[in-house]
Amino acid sequence: MSNVTEPGNPLYDCFGLNKSLFLLINKIHAPVLDQVMLSVTWLGHPRLYPFYMAALLLLSWRKPGIMPLRNLVVFTVSYVATSLIIVPTLKAALDFPRPSTIFGAQAITILGNPDRFHSFPSGHSAFAVLMAASLLPDIPRGGKLLLLLFALLVCISRISAGAHFPADVIGGATISILVVLAVRSAIGRPTTQWNRRL
Repeated sequence: MSNVTEPGNPLYDCFGLNKSLFLLINKIHAPVLDQVMLSVTWLGHPRLYPFYMAALLLLSWRKPGIMPLRNLVVFTVSYVATSLIIVPTLKAALDFPRPSTIFGAQAITILGNPDRFHSFPSGHSAFAVLMAASLLPDIPRGGKLLLLLFALLVCISRISAGAHFPADVIGGATISILVVLAVRSAIGRPTTQWNRRL
């Protein structure tokens, strides 16, 4: 499937835009910025789901007005569908090469130890956007801004770290948004009693 990344391919490379945008973002580096990007990308790893969920359950129990339990139900179902099924399946089936394979490790800046393959879609970006999309409804404005900033930084960090192309990030984010919308639609609007509980 590596031919999909060839210049001019409209399905992935978008006539060179995918690679050009990657190089534009990946060349911006500074010691402090790199540490921030590494920290953010670590916080966006899907394996941290149990820890986030534990903290969110505690918050929902203590402050249900700040974090509705219904959001956590959406987060859990969407996480299983996205991070455990859809994203791993697409990664294995498509097996797109990472930026280091396309450009060469010496031509770009790489932070951490990203894989060489399974580039599309970005699992970190999918998870961060999934969290934001699941938890945004009915929470205070400050919480909304924090979640949106978190998702944005994780997405940017994957490009800055040299781990993913912009198309990988957009693909992961799009999958998560669609899954969350589908889950919320399946759950339906809560009744008054449901809303009190969830």
